[in-house]
Amino acid sequence: MFAISLFEETRGGSELTWLLWVALGFFALMVVVGWLVSRNRKPEAEPVHEHHEHHEEHAAEDDLVSLEGIGPKVAKVLKEAGITTFAALAEAEAAKVQDILNAAGLQMMNPEGWIEQAKLAARGDKEGLAKLQSELKGGRRA
Repeated sequence: MFAISLFEETRGGSELTWLLWVALGFFALMVVVGWLVSRNRKPEAEPVHEHHEHHEEHAAEDDLVSLEGIGPKVAKVLKEAGITTFAALAEAEAAKVQDILNAAGLQMMNPEGWIEQAKLAARGDKEGLAKLQSELKGGRRA
């Protein structure tokens, strides 16, 4: 309404006409910028409920990296082989784990210390695990 009254008052070439055109141009510019920004917006992150489902899938996994001598690479190789918990590693045969490591190009590893640690961790023996880890260097007895 205000714009219409301004147009009616400015038909005679008033000095407010330029202000009206600037405001109209600014509005048009904001509409175009808003449209461009909305087109380039990346998809939002996954919904929260899906994140919780994803987290529940991995809730049963143990942090194998917490064992002395196992780093992120080895943990990934073990996970790909189906060893995701302390109990699974504790029950695994050292030769079989060594075969998995060899196939991944990690020949210089010795899984016997990991299995020993995993047995303690699977039982929940935190004190025994801490004592054993203090005796190990790189997952091997020092």
